Amino acid sequence: MKQHIALVGFMAAGKSTIGKKLARKLKVAFFDTDDLVVKEHGAVSDIFYNEGEKRFRDYEHAAIAHVLEDGEPGIVALGGGALTHEPTQKLLKKRAYKIFIKVTPEQVLERLRKSLRVRPLLGPTPSLAKIKDLYTKRMPQYAHADFVIEADGMSTSQIVDAIVEWLHKKKIEI
Repeated sequence: MKQHIALVGFMAAGKSTIGKKLARKLKVAFFDTDDLVVKEHGAVSDIFYNEGEKRFRDYEHAAIAHVLEDGEPGIVALGGGALTHEPTQKLLKKRAYKIFIKVTPEQVLERLRKSLRVRPLLGPTPSLAKIKDLYTKRMPQYAHADFVIEADGMSTSQIVDAIVEWLHKKKIEI
């Protein structure tokens, strides 16, 4: 059975940027779960602040389920904490290959400082200590990916090429 490719990893790892390029290269659809949640329920930060993380994870799961179960396989960029939600883990295990875009906490901090977007779990002034703490908590879920890309020092194009090479090597078609 053909399956989706789910890009997983910490916030600011570049999953959406990589996913768009990968989808173009493979000529398949691209889905960003944060964008799907925003379209249906409003800003991510508003959901976190007004309804809580659990409600956001439920919305996120529903968006992922819709993509994985209703359409042709494509590339799906997941939010950094999507794998912390057990129903989402189970769904992905059945319906997608998970590719972990691995960057260091230091690189995450550098990218977040340049970003205009506030990440609800880190607040308006993220610290390296906060990032490392959350990163360490999430690493066990990320580690179960089908393929891990050590993305530090790689360009987006190099990452996309590495994923395509892995797909060909594993004879995975989407």
